[in-house]
Amino acid sequence: MNQPVSKNRGPIRFIQAGIYSAQGLKAAYRHEEAFRQELFLAILLIGASFYFDVTVLERLFMISVVVLVLIVELLNSAIEAVVDRIGPEHHELSGRAKDIGSAAVSLALVLVAVVWAGILIW
Repeated sequence: MNQPVSKNRGPIRFIQAGIYSAQGLKAAYRHEEAFRQELFLAILLIGASFYFDVTVLERLFMISVVVLVLIVELLNSAIEAVVDRIGPEHHELSGRAKDIGSAAVSLALVLVAVVWAGILIW
């Protein structure tokens, strides 16, 4: 899926970027089980956020941290794809890159728990 360097500007570039983004989301959904699981969780949590008696800003914050998990997972999946593209053999730096990406996702999930608990409990 080589994409040529685009010299387009303005609205054409914006449309192309949207197409590439949609392809990325589709690829993540198709190939990454963790993304599918987190997307399902995001749909549940975002829907649930509307059932709580919280301010608009609190709800936006609750939704934002959930979406942040998806963003971090997409970045983690991109890192893993690049590392896997380089080769299947074990390399310390490849393992480190994957572990750090996984840690970023874990921290984003902890952030969701802390923010939601902070808003709903305290």
